[in-house]
Amino acid sequence: MANETFYPVPGFHFKVIFSGLARDAEIDTRFQEVSGLNVELTTEELNEGGENRFVYKLPVRTKFPNLILKRGMPTKQSSPLIDWANDAIYHFQFKQCSVLINLLNEKHEPAASWKFKGVYPVKINISDLKAQDNSIVIETLELVYQDAEKMKTNT
Repeated sequence: MANETFYPVPGFHFKVIFSGLARDAEIDTRFQEVSGLNVELTTEELNEGGENRFVYKLPVRTKFPNLILKRGMPTKQSSPLIDWANDAIYHFQFKQCSVLINLLNEKHEPAASWKFKGVYPVKINISDLKAQDNSIVIETLELVYQDAEKMKTNT
């Protein structure tokens, strides 16, 4: 163990897995960017009577941002993932699912994993259409969730 060398894991090799959708959606979940993996502990300040040098900061709750997934907009506009998001946003029909995000190492094994439960979409954003640009259309899916957990990995 003393001679082991540790290298940082690159952030470009990851996989997003949705569980609980009506049909298999693995082909539909190839994203170019994932954000919202941070977590914050909120605090409450407590002033103690007679003590003016400092303020106690007490932990209150854990706060999670929305999960944001970006990808090039697929040419096929009907898929389990798109149908699920459209049902929620356009038809107000919510079906919660789970999302697992694996950051993969060079052996394609999870180096880090995050699991989100009670997930549903709250926003779909399509990038601007510009005739003067030579760029792909980016589809952004914003998700909220009830619970998140950073999973332990064996690597």
